[in-house]
Amino acid sequence: MHYIKAGFSGVILLAVIISLHTKFGAVPPLGKFFDPQSGFWSNAETSPPESEILDLPGLQEEVSIYFDERRVAHIFAENDHDLYYAQGFITARDRLFQMELQTYDAAGRLAEFLGEGLLPRDLNTRRTGMPYGAEKAQASFKNDPKAREAIEAYSDGVNQFISSLSPADLPIEYKILDFEPEAWEPLKTAQLLKNMTRSLAGRNYDVTSSNTRSFFGDEFIERFFNQKPELNDPIISSDRKWNFTADVPQAPEELFKPSITTNIDPFAPDAANGSNSWAVSGAKTKNGYPILANDPHLEITLPSIWYEIQLSAPGTNSYGVSLPGAPAVIIGFNENIAWGETNVGSDVMDWYEVKFKDKAIQEYWHDEQWKPTSTRIEEVKVRGQETVFDTLVFTHHGPVTQVNAHIPDAEPIYHALRWIAHDSTNDLMAFIELNRAKNYDDYENALAHYMAPAQNFIFASTEGDIALWVNGKLPKKWKYQGRTVSDGTDPLYDWHGWIPREHNPWEKNPPRNFVSSANQESAAPDYPYYLDDDFAPFERGRRINELLSEMEEITPQNMQGMQLDLYSYHAETILPFMLQHIEEDSLNSKETEILQLLKNWDYMNDGNVIEPSVFKEWWDVTVSATFNDEYRFANVPLRLPGRDHFAERMKNDPDFILYDSINTPDRKEDGNYIINWAFKKAIERLEGRFGEFGDSWKWGYYNKTNIGHVALIPGLGASGVFTSGGAESINAIRGSHGPSWRMVVELGPEVKAWGVYPGGISGNPGSPNYDAFLEIWRTGELYELDFMRDEPEEFVYKMSLKSAE
Repeated sequence: MHYIKAGFSGVILLAVIISLHTKFGAVPPLGKFFDPQSGFWSNAETSPPESEILDLPGLQEEVSIYFDERRVAHIFAENDHDLYYAQGFITARDRLFQMELQTYDAAGRLAEFLGEGLLPRDLNTRRTGMPYGAEKAQASFKNDPKAREAIEAYSDGVNQFISSLSPADLPIEYKILDFEPEAWEPLKTAQLLKNMTRSLAGRNYDVTSSNTRSFFGDEFIERFFNQKPELNDPIISSDRKWNFTADVPQAPEELFKPSITTNIDPFAPDAANGSNSWAVSGAKTKNGYPILANDPHLEITLPSIWYEIQLSAPGTNSYGVSLPGAPAVIIGFNENIAWGETNVGSDVMDWYEVKFKDKAIQEYWHDEQWKPTSTRIEEVKVRGQETVFDTLVFTHHGPVTQVNAHIPDAEPIYHALRWIAHDSTNDLMAFIELNRAKNYDDYENALAHYMAPAQNFIFASTEGDIALWVNGKLPKKWKYQGRTVSDGTDPLYDWHGWIPREHNPWEKNPPRNFVSSANQESAAPDYPYYLDDDFAPFERGRRINELLSEMEEITPQNMQGMQLDLYSYHAETILPFMLQHIEEDSLNSKETEILQLLKNWDYMNDGNVIEPSVFKEWWDVTVSATFNDEYRFANVPLRLPGRDHFAERMKNDPDFILYDSINTPDRKEDGNYIINWAFKKAIERLEGRFGEFGDSWKWGYYNKTNIGHVALIPGLGASGVFTSGGAESINAIRGSHGPSWRMVVELGPEVKAWGVYPGGISGNPGSPNYDAFLEIWRTGELYELDFMRDEPEEFVYKMSLKSAE
């Protein structure tokens, strides 16, 4: 009996030991996690760092890194190799887990480390050709000596940091998720950059546009997608003249009618990924110097997508934000110029309906002949499970997907994807050269390297120039080509080369003395090439242009204030019309009080007022009441009109047929009925979400900003951040999406700049620098950036990566 008890105790002890070192689901191995020497306790930062000297192998000369009061790194090196080596080292020190996670996502490797729940995303990533495109980009880097040197040096710096880590030093996410970092390869940088292409050029409306056309006809498409809103105000001013003859491809006589399908990417990026940027010439500023402002709108996470840094070496001294995982400054300035980016939104992602010879899918019909397919086998590792092998089939367009595989016994329908992310690009060289640019010519030459995702690159210089290029590799198409699913058998639907770069929309020093972009239409209707039919609503762009047109004696502080502008052009456009149609005698006292608030509202999306919440809910209910019954009856994904398109149609077409609900055959609804019903329904819904009418309805609660951890680990984000702004405001905070970096630069003899992002320098949740900037960002303040022209004599903290010999 004694032996049985002892044996049983041994089994329990063994089980406890195993459990303490085994990961169960989302729970880390508790023994390792709580170990006082190497567990999560060791990640706490309780005191400021001290100066240190690290003699790192691979450096050619001495490198000094100075850290200011906000822990921003200012790197001073004697050559480019050491500059990027140090950048890789110091970025990995602060953001290693984030860097790795992003590249695992781009490579379709999340399930390998995080488990089978991520397998669907990994398969989607691989089936859309992301790893394939990254490999082609890496080949481009290898063929460019400057890009290759920068990426390889950066990789060496990252690996040097990784090699220095003990179990106790591992970032806390590795301990929670129970895996260790792997060596950083140049391919990972290519993957990271392709991930940005997916974020900014990885969505399309081909299937939904096709289905909408099939159900509602060409007249519906003309009304809601072809006609431009009256208030449309393009990026390139409408008085810009084009002094070239466009070579527009031949269109088919009749548009292809594809099969109705449900081929929608469940992991498509946020449709609101965009940005604001503008630059004003010295003719409009108080000090006579150009001023540039930029705030890219992306998903907001902790740690931030951006990493603030200064890079100084012979020939370059740049400051701004980098992407953790890639060398150079991506948005920023140097002693001569400033630059920024906003998303173009051009249509560079097209689906083709493919006809295969037989079920073997080894040949497809194109240009009146059978052509061979090619294959690529993807090996997808899954943590704790068997490896999944997925065979991808390619046509000349790209990877193929069976779009109705989930329907039993259905005749197969196949789509092939043509996407700019599959092309070989060397975009990084654009930023390496922008970091060194001294004037407009250098800026223009740097942009020649940049291909995707297409960006509006804004520019200002100490020489007084301002400019904006709609820049990238833009396919040459006939009008509306690729808006619907294309005919994969007809070469007329193929991409027909590229718009010559010199034909891209651009302007330099325009008469109005400013350039700007808010992701709206790139150019006026007289621009001869087709870019897309889906740009951001006019609201932010028009507001920016109107403010800049009126402003004189502009200061950097004026520009900072403008980035915080809360005005809703959308509300100004449609709310008076909606209010006119309210039948006030049908309202109770509470509804009457709310209506009066809306009548007196100044259209500002201020977090401390209730009106934006009521208007947003009222608008959303109006849209759903108009479209949902017909759209749900179709039982396939359909495309909704843009916010600005529908607002204009509401005012011009009160008898629009979709107002009438198919669910009430005994009654005919019109616009007046929908508006009144939606008003009452909106109040009912607000009461259900926020309780009785009162302060709990404030916009800051409605628009609450949940800033999640980059890996969605509970407790490592910031939830319920009270914010102002909105999707249609210049301050475009919309839930967890919005200004990921605010920057203002004055290009005087001594360049001055201000900036902030929601987060902090460190990616360590145990560091006070993890979210140190969040409240400053929330309240709209900017830090003055400590741009060092020379190595400082006084500093908060210095690190030498190699001692002087």
